[in-house]
Amino acid sequence: MNSLQGISVSLPQDSSKPAMMKKKYVTIFAFSLLIGSVGYGQSQKARKADKAYDQLAYQNAIESYETLVKKGYSDEEIYKNLGDANYLNANYAEAANWYGKLFIKDNEPASADHMYRYAQSLKSSGEYEASNIWMERFEDAIDTDLRAKNYNENQDYLEKIERMSGRYTIENIPINSPESDFAPSLKDQELIFSTARDTGKTFRNIHEWTNRSFLNLYKATFNNGTFSNAERLPKSMNKKTHESTTAFTKDGKTVYFTRNNSEKGKFARDNEGVSRLKIYRATIEGDEWKDITELPFNGDEFSTAHPTLNPDETKLYFASDREGTYGASDIYVVDVNEDGSFGTPKNLGNSINTESRETFPFAAKNDILYFASDGHPGLGGLDIFAVQIRGDEISEIINLGKPLNGEQDDFSFYYSEESGSGFFASNRDGGVGSDDIYSFQEHEPITFECTSLINGIVLDKEKNLPLANAKVLIVDKTEKIVTESITDRDGRFSANVDCNAKQLKVVASKEDYDSSEKSWVATQNSDEIVNLKLTKSLKAAPVGTNLITYLNLQPIYFDLDKDVIRTDAMQTLEKVIAYLNTFPNTRIEVQSHTDVRASESYNLNLSARRAKNTVAYLIANGVEENRLESKGYGESQLVNNCETSSSCTDKRHEENRRSEFIVIK
Repeated sequence: MNSLQGISVSLPQDSSKPAMMKKKYVTIFAFSLLIGSVGYGQSQKARKADKAYDQLAYQNAIESYETLVKKGYSDEEIYKNLGDANYLNANYAEAANWYGKLFIKDNEPASADHMYRYAQSLKSSGEYEASNIWMERFEDAIDTDLRAKNYNENQDYLEKIERMSGRYTIENIPINSPESDFAPSLKDQELIFSTARDTGKTFRNIHEWTNRSFLNLYKATFNNGTFSNAERLPKSMNKKTHESTTAFTKDGKTVYFTRNNSEKGKFARDNEGVSRLKIYRATIEGDEWKDITELPFNGDEFSTAHPTLNPDETKLYFASDREGTYGASDIYVVDVNEDGSFGTPKNLGNSINTESRETFPFAAKNDILYFASDGHPGLGGLDIFAVQIRGDEISEIINLGKPLNGEQDDFSFYYSEESGSGFFASNRDGGVGSDDIYSFQEHEPITFECTSLINGIVLDKEKNLPLANAKVLIVDKTEKIVTESITDRDGRFSANVDCNAKQLKVVASKEDYDSSEKSWVATQNSDEIVNLKLTKSLKAAPVGTNLITYLNLQPIYFDLDKDVIRTDAMQTLEKVIAYLNTFPNTRIEVQSHTDVRASESYNLNLSARRAKNTVAYLIANGVEENRLESKGYGESQLVNNCETSSSCTDKRHEENRRSEFIVIK
């Protein structure tokens, strides 16, 4: 992307400085030069190199610094500036060479960002193992960086890219020139693109960043299966500024495009002498663009560039380095209202944007956004990525793979869903010029693994306590298991499901518990917690079991010298009845007891009456008589040490005035 190194961040803007280069980078460069100048003297050639670099005239700076190196200078700042100048001019092999010398000479480089640039430059030479080593060092140096996070989470990125590869066939189209050609878009049967093929006669038409011409808009017509007859658009579109990246409305009556900030067709500069990029809108009448106006969210102190409309033309995506940007340039979106006015631009966030360059967005159907980036794991330089954006929900980011992406810069993607074909630009080897436009045909559409994270907790319903090691199944409407998991010691679980899935069920189960389920409608990135409460399951109790203990019931107590069933016993009796209804083959013996406060014979008779009254209650509530037996035990089976009438309180004596339900079959 030689003459476009500025445009990946923005378009270069005038004969001295490029656009969309953030102020902090300009400051850092100047500061580096100030320090470096002490190291290699104050020769005229050194001052000339520094001045060219300080003014971002990188091609001139490269030539001057290389002359110094040939004369024996080996200052760290020279290597750093040579690396940066070549990197920003997309000369990645040369950048890797000079960064390599810098890191050999300086074991503690001044900037972790140079590690990242070195890693990127190595990729562009196909040295992926070496690049990964430097990415790991970069991650160690600045692990909070979004690029470090992306690398850490995608260390198998080369395998992922390989799996995505082979979906396109590409072809260099005939209209390319020896200069830079890029930013293709279609208007009816015409291909509109930006090119630096006009050399011009005066120095002001040469951009010092790359020593190449400024950019103009051209069109090519479709004939005999290809595009040909490239010709410059009229003067109303092309001024003495850079023009690039067009986006046309479906009716062909309106165009959005990128141009330098200008006054009367000439560069308008900010306080730093930089002519920033802006997006303009024009109406189209025949071959003329009229009523050219800049959009209201442009600014004189930052750049706004590379517009693209979503299919229903309600949103405009663009790249910018305005305040709030994460890196060299970020992608933003703004609502386009029915009356042609605009909402407030919104940064797409750090799931998409990084500390590097995210630029050249293209909005397609199905909420898919394509963009170029050198901040996400790729093959080298700028790669083209795709992401699906639905409201605030953002899918995984997919690298489009080979051959569309390669080791150099690949960018300015344009796609037609109807034909499955489109265009992109690249400065890969084998092209005609510094950047060429390639056509492509898609053979296999990309698909997104749209996932929704289900978080939940499984509890014991009665105790409201978490249940560890509970099994959780996610099933679809056909009862097919989608995924399964096990709760941790806190009863928690999580599972990923297809966010497009409908009528899902979450089913929890655990030994000795009845299963529980809840319906679920998957939505991507859901924060909802699914609570499932399990009831202790009923299994047939073994012979000899007391159902009071087995079912964890409150005991049935009697008042002193009474055999009447108390109202507080009825809840327990209802649960015993429910158990007997669940297990119709179970027979029980009601065993009743007394305390010691009467004679043994009296108490034996009293306990027998209590047992019979308990059985009578069960029969009256639907339990068959032949399943019940009763027996009184008097004071012979005390549950505590209340062996005399005076040894305990009445509350303690009450514990012995009880009925029990013993399974006998």
